[in-house]
Amino acid sequence: MRAWMALIAVACTGGSDGSTETVTFDNPLQDPTDGPPAGTTDPGSACPVPAEGGPADSSSPTTVVGDGTPQSCTSDAFVQAVAGGGVITFDCGPEPVTITLDETARVYNDTGPDIVIDGGGLVTLSGGGQRRILYMNTCDPDLVWTTPHCDDQDHPRLTVQNLTFVDADSSGDAENDGGGAIWARGGQLKVVNSRFFRNRCADTGPDVGGAGIRVFDQFEDRPVWLVNTTFGGEEGYGNTCSNGGGISSIGVSWNVWNSVFTHNHAIGNGGNPAQSGTPGGGSGGAIYNDGNTMTLSLCGTVIQDNEVVQHGSAIFFVTNDHSGDMRIERSTITDNLGGSWYPTYPQISNHDDTPIEVIDSVIAEHAD
Repeated sequence: MRAWMALIAVACTGGSDGSTETVTFDNPLQDPTDGPPAGTTDPGSACPVPAEGGPADSSSPTTVVGDGTPQSCTSDAFVQAVAGGGVITFDCGPEPVTITLDETARVYNDTGPDIVIDGGGLVTLSGGGQRRILYMNTCDPDLVWTTPHCDDQDHPRLTVQNLTFVDADSSGDAENDGGGAIWARGGQLKVVNSRFFRNRCADTGPDVGGAGIRVFDQFEDRPVWLVNTTFGGEEGYGNTCSNGGGISSIGVSWNVWNSVFTHNHAIGNGGNPAQSGTPGGGSGGAIYNDGNTMTLSLCGTVIQDNEVVQHGSAIFFVTNDHSGDMRIERSTITDNLGGSWYPTYPQISNHDDTPIEVIDSVIAEHAD
């Protein structure tokens, strides 16, 4: 294998999308005691966050989970709060608390249009190794159909922020596969100041992905914002799925700002489509993007020490109509292991005609 370095210096004037309106906000999970921090800790490589990627206002909650004690922050209270929609915050006392869910929290389509879940940096949501944590699906009639075009509607607009998602497992869900911690279809999704540790989805399958997050059909093909968020971060905290150890999507664009993907695993076998005699999967150690027209934008992001069986030890990015593109700015992609088929840059699997813009970044098999 050859060492490959891409290091291009330019003046940055806002963000990779050309935005000049940025927002400054606190990250309460920047220096936690219970695991790696949320997002990058290197201010020198961090990108200014466009206003649309910033956290939602949670100062006037619709529902507060808890009455000031850890015991009051129960699974039932959280699940009911999510079902009711609106702005959800927590009052579980001054110390970090873990809420282990007895059932998956479900977002109902008629309870928004804006839904915010803000853990304040003190709340961990756990799937207990048995279930997915959060489920949103505009095309699920059980969650109420609100428009005749469920695959392209502007709501719910879901923001999750200042939260930690741990030990979720969606491998038992055959209908809505992937999305170990979060499964989202339709509306719009944004994740800010959050962490994903030890989440899982199915071990095999060519189209199964996203141990942390799985996304479909965003409104008007707008991108998912993922800001100051960590998937793994240290050995023992990584996430695991057939594909996409961190995130996975079909036909969805992403803006990934100041985030960290390390020690995640894509453990399927046989690729997509599955090779004869194999169950399929094993691509995208950190990120798995498939579908048609879409853009993956990384800014201020680290992808390191992830591992795959088949393709894209860091990123698997394939657009069926060859219309997608990637933009990588102020980011580091290095020391990801396994796989093959890297036509342009190491650790990134893509069609050889996929445009990839690299600005002030390092893409190398070894950073040294």
